[in-house]
Amino acid sequence: MCGILGVVAPRDVAADLYEGLLTLQHRGQDAAGFCTWDETAPAQHDLFPPAEAAVRRSPKGEGGLRLVKGGGLVEQVLAGGDAERLKGRSGIAHVRYPTAGVGSPEDAQPFAISTPLPIAMAHNGNVTNCASLRPELAGSGRPMRSGCDVEALLHVFAEELPERPGGIRYPDDLFTAVAGVFHRVRGAYTVVALVAGRGLLAFRDPFGIRPGILGTREGPHGRAVAVASESVALDRLDFKVLRDLAPGEAVFVDLSGEIASKQVAPGELHPCIFEHVYFARPDSFLDKVSVYKARMRLGESLARQVIEAGLDPDVVIPVPDTARPAAQACAARLGLPYREGLQKNRYVGRTFIMPGQERRDASVRRKLNPIPIEFEKKRVLLVDDSLVRGTTSRALVEMARRAGAVEVYLALTAPPLTNPCVYGIDMSTSRDLIARDHTVEELRALVGADALLYQRIEDLVEAGRRGNPEVREFCTGCFNGRYASGDVTAQTLREIESERLAASVARAGRS
Repeated sequence: MCGILGVVAPRDVAADLYEGLLTLQHRGQDAAGFCTWDETAPAQHDLFPPAEAAVRRSPKGEGGLRLVKGGGLVEQVLAGGDAERLKGRSGIAHVRYPTAGVGSPEDAQPFAISTPLPIAMAHNGNVTNCASLRPELAGSGRPMRSGCDVEALLHVFAEELPERPGGIRYPDDLFTAVAGVFHRVRGAYTVVALVAGRGLLAFRDPFGIRPGILGTREGPHGRAVAVASESVALDRLDFKVLRDLAPGEAVFVDLSGEIASKQVAPGELHPCIFEHVYFARPDSFLDKVSVYKARMRLGESLARQVIEAGLDPDVVIPVPDTARPAAQACAARLGLPYREGLQKNRYVGRTFIMPGQERRDASVRRKLNPIPIEFEKKRVLLVDDSLVRGTTSRALVEMARRAGAVEVYLALTAPPLTNPCVYGIDMSTSRDLIARDHTVEELRALVGADALLYQRIEDLVEAGRRGNPEVREFCTGCFNGRYASGDVTAQTLREIESERLAASVARAGRS
């Protein structure tokens, strides 16, 4: 799971890319990257040292791609004034949450190529057939030089561009290349690509698993157009949301802000339901569904389960931040006090998207501290988003008991996670999923709670569907093994698990 942003505007886009990517920082903390097209870039030398960035110039020498990327948060990557040097009226940006590759700075996006023309690309999602594409691309003279699957997308796209004596026709040939990508590349991906001197290309996989939202901003100097992972980034930049990208659709925005789009493959919308459980910001809309209201509905359905289970809590306390709307709705439905009993350290990142279990465990202890007066001598209903590996939940229950709770009930807005995610969430190995091999009662004992309540999957799906009845199906593969793309086999799972285990070993070796 990553965050992507692409902007075309009448003036330099660096400030928009920076501000918008800060708004998407919650989607990735491992690395960040920016690329702009600078029509004034000199053709005789690179603008930045190779370690910091690269320039991919047009063959005609009229400009170049300015590329800056590296490990760390957005502000860290752009330290030292690099934002001011990202010249150009079109650009893309990315925050990385590593699900492919070793998570090194070399795997940071965007990636860029020079032939058949300079193109930079970034994506959110995961290519499930990357292992088979790697030798195929090497055989055609386009070897992958990183562990990042967007490189496979970029090379396939380049191969699918038609070769014409008169050059590429815009946007038709770009749409033809996207159709080729959809034919060859499996998995979930929403892509933004910067095409040298021409504009911004965006496309969403035929199942619409990962989000993509299109917006415009009218100003005194002309129209600006943007594509982002979440509507909140467009809100921050004062863009008006036009619509979500359709599954199987490609959109091209030229440098004047004119938008062309084409349904290049049959599409069937199956957005990821885990976006509403955890990843997206509550102030976002995804496929017209309010994340905030979806989480409130999850809390209301948990309240029904509390009543059915005969539990009698004194107070409802959320595990900040994702579970807050659900906890508030749950408390209101039960007629109980809602209290902020866990104080969050704002300077510790999101633990779920941190690579490595040891880092996650240590960060939970750093991130949260109880307010004892909200726990002392009380039966506490803790509301959290999910239980993946179990160690975080156990630490939370222990924290509540040390703070004086006499009983601790744990209610989760997600159902049991029993299947690997192959579409871009870092739980792609079976060993990550403790619910796979344990009953709910066994899990309750393992985390030390007096009661453990999971969201029912039908209630989870209904919470999203009520926000937009046009979304007939969500991808729920991590909960029930029903993967949206329909092509995930046992071999696919073995290949992805092997890649992830190798990447974990490599990351451990680098640390």
